[in-house]
Amino acid sequence: MAVHSIQLDALPASREQARVWCAQLEDGGILYFPQTPAPIPAEDLDFLLNQRQSGGAIHKNIAYKPDRDRLSGWDGKSMSTAEVDRLRDIMRRYSAGVNAFLEEFLAPYQRRWRLDYASYRPIEEEGRDLPLRRRNDLLHTDAFPTRPTRGARILRFFHNIHPTRTRDWVVGEPFRRVVNEFAPAKLALPRSRTGAGRAAMRVARVTGLASLVSQWRRTPYDEFMMQLHNAMKEDAGFQSTCAKVFVEFAPGSSWMVYTETVPHAVLSGQYALEQTFLVDPAAMVTPDSAPVAVLERLAGARLT
Repeated sequence: MAVHSIQLDALPASREQARVWCAQLEDGGILYFPQTPAPIPAEDLDFLLNQRQSGGAIHKNIAYKPDRDRLSGWDGKSMSTAEVDRLRDIMRRYSAGVNAFLEEFLAPYQRRWRLDYASYRPIEEEGRDLPLRRRNDLLHTDAFPTRPTRGARILRFFHNIHPTRTRDWVVGEPFRRVVNEFAPAKLALPRSRTGAGRAAMRVARVTGLASLVSQWRRTPYDEFMMQLHNAMKEDAGFQSTCAKVFVEFAPGSSWMVYTETVPHAVLSGQYALEQTFLVDPAAMVTPDSAPVAVLERLAGARLT
């Protein structure tokens, strides 16, 4: 794993440099901006830093859903209606600002992505009381239990808004090595659906079941990625012995990474923003690096 530091005076980049940065991301690198390229107005920052969450296990973060302009996960005991409305406005502007920046910075992708959730993370990460599969401090690759990606890559853009503290991560070995660690010894390789399975999926779509039950929406790729996410967190031996690199992200910095590719964990830190993009694997400058391509080569079958 490599961290590639990018200064703001290096922007805007040439087309050739943009392709290099895309390739570094796709290969499992982290693109790090010591000074965020998506700054937040001081009054909005002050508002965010003065918010409090109870820290319960029901919601890990406050989520903003751009397609519906909706906020969820906020603590009704500590936020008034006016504060919720203001937080939604701030998150709307943040989401739009990151999207606008990446449209230019990741120009080789030609905006072939879907804008997914943004999140605000006001709770201290160290020592959070969460169920094992939801813990952030265990190495994992990302998969969404209720929002299968069908092979799209999960690109996440983070911003440490804490005024004085670093946000501390640990990252693991590349996706290919992790897959070899777990499959087929601990997890069966994914298999394409049988004719009966494909027929059942068509029935689920027609009847509307696919929109109601997340398992019906999952492809074989999604099923494997969800199992891998859980298996990594549940394997105490893997967590204690696997290779790790510690990374500190400074106050005011931003970074982005394909989190379905890079095993990662958050050890400590408070007050961060994040925007998720679901990127078409066909848009990659190195399409063979996508996890869906890696798994399809191993399985010898289409998985989406």
